[in-house]
Order: sequence, then C-alpha cells, then structure tokens
Amino acid sequence: MSTARTAEVSRNTAETQITIKVNLDGTGVSRLSTGIGFFDHMLDQIARHGLIDLDIQAKGDLHIDGHHTVEDVGITLGQAVAKAVGDKKGIRRYGHAYVPLDEALSRVVVDFSGRPGLDMHVPFKSGMIGAFDTQLTYEFFQGFVNHAFVTLHIDNLKGENAHHQAETVFKAFGRALRAALEIDPRSIGVIPSTKGSL
Repeated sequence: MSTARTAEVSRNTAETQITIKVNLDGTGVSRLSTGIGFFDHMLDQIARHGLIDLDIQAKGDLHIDGHHTVEDVGITLGQAVAKAVGDKKGIRRYGHAYVPLDEALSRVVVDFSGRPGLDMHVPFKSGMIGAFDTQLTYEFFQGFVNHAFVTLHIDNLKGENAHHQAETVFKAFGRALRAALEIDPRSIGVIPSTKGSL
C-alpha cells in the first residue's frame, strides 16, 4: 500500500490524559497502559485479533473510578481509527465475527457507515472483573462509535463467566474491525457506497 494508515491522537482533560497511536496495517503489536489491568488485557485482544498496532498511554482519575479513563480511551481510539482510515476508499466497509471462549460466544458486526450507532446486548454475569466495572464496556464502545463514525452491533449469545463474556466481545470486535478495514483488491480506490461518500 502506498499510503500508511496510521494516526496519533491525544486527549487531555481535567479527568484524563491520553495518547493513542494506531497502525491499521500492523501485526497486532500493542503497548498498553491504562492503569486498569483487565482493560489493558481487552485492548490487547483488539490489537492481536484485529492485526492493528496499538500504543495506548492513559492516565485518569482512577481514585474516583475507571469510568472517565475507559470512556475517554474509547473516544480517543475512535478518533484515531477515523483519522487513520481516511476517506475509506478501497476498504471492505463491513465486518463481522463470531468468537467462542469455552461456554461463551459473542457476535460483533461493524459497518464503517459514517453514522455512529451502537446496539449492544451483553448480560454480564458479574459487575466486576478484577478492577474493571463491566458496565464500562458499553461506555467504551459508545465512545468509540461516536468518534469513529461506525455502526456497531454487539451480542453475547452465550456465557456464564463474565471474563469469558468480555473476552469474546473484544476478540470478535478486533476480528470484525480487521475484516471491515481490509483493502478489497477488487475495488482499489473505490468508496464502498452507492452515495459515493461515507
């Protein structure tokens, strides 16, 4: 590819200081520091299974809770992906994935539509996974879709263990991103929309 699909975005507020670097055509290498161990583990799933190089350095008001950090990482990652993907010429646009982990099974479908929308159904069996509040999964993805301008459907179809539920969601999200962002050799330079823009 002649143009590198990379971006660096920083977000600095009274609540968080975040810098994110992405390479959409990477190998899944990650460098992650959010102060929330399980969240780092989930972000690593996005990188590894999406083959996206991710460098996420975040400092937030964790003495309050993880809400601002997780939400703002979602926002900043969405901005970085939107910047890196550019005009979307040649991408497949749509991606989906089913991922199992033991008893858990999740499905994620994404459309780089230019319209933010999130439909998420994940009945977590526990409120906390380590120091990670499972409610923040929604906040992360809401922040992402609002700033990446994607439509995202997330469904945990089965699961009894909250760690497994979350991990299947994040792995499937990475896989769906990988599929949607892949360059289609049959439509190089073409915007995948009858409107001519996304």
